[in-house]
Amino acid sequence: MSTASLPLPPLIQRWRGRLPGLLLTLLVAATAMGLATLPWLQAHGISALTLAIVLGIALGNSVYPRIAAQAAPGVGFSKQWLLRTGIVLYGLRLTFQDIGQVGVAGVLIDALVLASTFALAWWAGTRWFGMDRESALLIGAGSAICGAAAVMAAEPVVRGRAGQVTVAVATVVVFGTLGMFLYPLLYQLNLAHGGLTMGEAAYGVFTGSTVHEVAQVVAAGRAVSEGAADTAVIAKMVRVMMLAPFLVALSLLLARGRATQPGAGRAAIVVPWFAFGFVAVAGINSLHVLPSAVVAAAIDVDTVLLAMAMAALGLTTHVSVLRQAGLKPLMLALLLFGWLIGGGLAINLGVHAWLG
Repeated sequence: MSTASLPLPPLIQRWRGRLPGLLLTLLVAATAMGLATLPWLQAHGISALTLAIVLGIALGNSVYPRIAAQAAPGVGFSKQWLLRTGIVLYGLRLTFQDIGQVGVAGVLIDALVLASTFALAWWAGTRWFGMDRESALLIGAGSAICGAAAVMAAEPVVRGRAGQVTVAVATVVVFGTLGMFLYPLLYQLNLAHGGLTMGEAAYGVFTGSTVHEVAQVVAAGRAVSEGAADTAVIAKMVRVMMLAPFLVALSLLLARGRATQPGAGRAAIVVPWFAFGFVAVAGINSLHVLPSAVVAAAIDVDTVLLAMAMAALGLTTHVSVLRQAGLKPLMLALLLFGWLIGGGLAINLGVHAWLG
């Protein structure tokens, strides 16, 4: 028997089957990252993750169906395992010292905004708008924590479908982008008319605790000043750090709810191990034992992994899913956007007044 006719080991066969899809998602991710460096897109806070899912959807509804049979294993791997790895490495973007910079008030504000926004999404989404619970929870996670990354991280816990995830990410893009322009405008209007007493630091905490995406927070902060942007990013990173305990609490809550359903057996708890990895990596980063060059390189790798996951999500989403979702997801996201501005401002002012 010739060497060429010998069967390949199962592991090599598996990875060879994934290669076309991995290369495809990598190509889409690289294109998105290249476009994200354009000055206009940077100025408008359009991140590589947003571009990756948009490009993925464009290909997924044109070219991809013809090669789906060959690319599906790698695309599925990107959407699941590269995502989890990306969430773990996301911890390199923050340290526990960030908490100290915003103080007790900043942590409390972030926690209250997160809890109230997610609770409103769950209640209003299922009661007012009659949406399925998974869609409401995914939109709530994206609005309450850190946009698209939170939606993707919550997907395995909520057990949402690809279409539901895509719709939730779309709402984050729409209203996060709107907030990026609206927040600086509201700040300037407040200054001009002598309304609320809010300095640049307070504006930064308000922005970081209520705007969806990190890139959008940076853009909204820099529109006022570099100092406001720095404070906004720190407040946002503290909010991102709450992703891990949020996922654990959500998993416990959903497992308890499934156990009470008629005919249900003992509900399994979906343990988001990647959330613990996220906290562990943030802890290591807090010790400052890793060279800055290593951290910077790992963050670049993380961006690639998350962009590949977004590309995979877009590739497997059909436009018909977005049409079938209708106006309800947008209406829920609009309600949450209004709460983040009005309710978030009330929480910010109330906490600052209470703690002096």
